[in-house]
Amino acid sequence: MKHIFNKGTNADAPVLLLLHGTGGNEEDLVPLGSLISPESSILSVRGNVLENGMPRFFRRLAEGVFDEDDLKFRTKELHDFLDEAAGKYDFDRNNVVAVGYSNGANIAGSLLFHYEESLRGAVLHHPMVPLKGIQLPDLNGVNVFIGAGKNDPICPPQETEELEHLLKEAGAEVETHWENYGHQLTQPEAERAAAWFQKYYC
Repeated sequence: MKHIFNKGTNADAPVLLLLHGTGGNEEDLVPLGSLISPESSILSVRGNVLENGMPRFFRRLAEGVFDEDDLKFRTKELHDFLDEAAGKYDFDRNNVVAVGYSNGANIAGSLLFHYEESLRGAVLHHPMVPLKGIQLPDLNGVNVFIGAGKNDPICPPQETEELEHLLKEAGAEVETHWENYGHQLTQPEAERAAAWFQKYYC
């Protein structure tokens, strides 16, 4: 997978897995990663799927309707890539926190839904429920931050609440932060995510 890896100054800090939104690339969330954890190594990945020329992490059939088979395939692809990257760049595979926005948050959520101990934690900006009707792995010890917009037309509040419920039911510690905006990622939301990260990982 096309990516960039920037080695951090603190080897004990979690490695941040940065996952962009639709139409983004591996450069997009680097400033966000630096805000959330300035000392962390950063592994920022570009999605392998193109939708009208725009990179994504998995296919969708329509707005808000995921191609479930492709989602599962791409989730495994990312999971395997993380294993390979940990060996290549010599970082602790068990000390990875995902930071994703929109489509990137959805693939990060899918990692949590499908693979136990895939992530130590996750910052999910405007995520949806990646897959319904499946048994989640044990997420005890996993911390999740959800950033959501009360007026988000793509991810309505009930979607956020359902995701929060499913993650908590599986044992995750979840904090949800609401903004009175739509689907955009705002500076106050990013700063709140950084404060959350400091609380759990510093």
